[in-house]
Amino acid sequence: MIWHSASEFFAMGGYALYVWGSVAACAVAMAGEVVALRLRRRAALRMLQQQGAVRRIERAERERGGERDIAVSLQREAA
Repeated sequence: MIWHSASEFFAMGGYALYVWGSVAACAVAMAGEVVALRLRRRAALRMLQQQGAVRRIERAERERGGERDIAVSLQREAA
């Protein structure tokens, strides 16, 4: 498709509502995933802190060069 102006581009050949609505829905879903991931990580860290494992994991992360994957850290610590 060739657009001769910015308004033609944003109109998307008459399908602007569908196209830009889809773009907005994807952006909202991706932002929601980031927020949900942060909340799950915070809850996991809080649970581990209650169990006293956070200090061991943080020390292991520093020794391994800043690895932030808690599951990997716990597996390596258990081995």
